[in-house]
Amino acid sequence: MDRRSGLLVFTIFFAGVAGQTLIESEPVTKRPGESHRLTCTGSGFTFRDYPMNWVRQAAGKGLEWIAFVHTYSTSRYYSHSVQGRFIISRDDSKSSSNTVTLNGLNMQPDDTAVYYCARQSH
Repeated sequence: MDRRSGLLVFTIFFAGVAGQTLIESEPVTKRPGESHRLTCTGSGFTFRDYPMNWVRQAAGKGLEWIAFVHTYSTSRYYSHSVQGRFIISRDDSKSSSNTVTLNGLNMQPDDTAVYYCARQSH
């Protein structure tokens, strides 16, 4: 990334496990200070029965867990690196609900990464 230009690049990939899939948002480029909403849609399992997480991986770094939301949004947790700037949410009020979102506010160059959603096992 060219920090002089102030651009922020998000790349989101597909993740799938044995007929159960999670599909994330398309790649985007954002400027520092802008906001962005990432979405993850699940299929092949009863989405509302599973807590969900977001993790990210910056170039040349390991995976970093950043956010967790329990079923029906009964609890949410964030890493210190995104606390107060990212909001994880889901709507399990309908049986057809199968999406978890991550809203990034005031994005910074350190937020440049590949973002993945991950289903937590029971």
